[in-house]
Amino acid sequence: MRNWALLLGAIVTEVTGTLSLRAAQDHTVWLVVVVVGYVASFFFLSRVLRGGMPVGVAYGIWGALGTAATAILGTVIFGDPFTVPIVLGIGLIIAGVLLVEFGSRHHSDGGPTSSSG
Repeated sequence: MRNWALLLGAIVTEVTGTLSLRAAQDHTVWLVVVVVGYVASFFFLSRVLRGGMPVGVAYGIWGALGTAATAILGTVIFGDPFTVPIVLGIGLIIAGVLLVEFGSRHHSDGGPTSSSG
């Protein structure tokens, strides 16, 4: 449960940093939030990995949910486009992450591996 809370922290701080990067285009003071957001995000992500979550799973979830949240919040805050192809792309990213997560669990349960021999 702790790993999931840390991963959520990594996602929230990464999205904050990314959205602040957009805000910094008009007001450079937001660059401080960008740096703090990204540093905090990588700190949280490193703690998740230290807690034993596989890197492919942690990074996949972090990237997918960060991308989805950034696209949605970018639309709400900045009026960025949110079209059907964008929604489909985000859906494909999330589907890929779910497959990675399933594959990771299947492997850890003693299921087939990708190595031969």
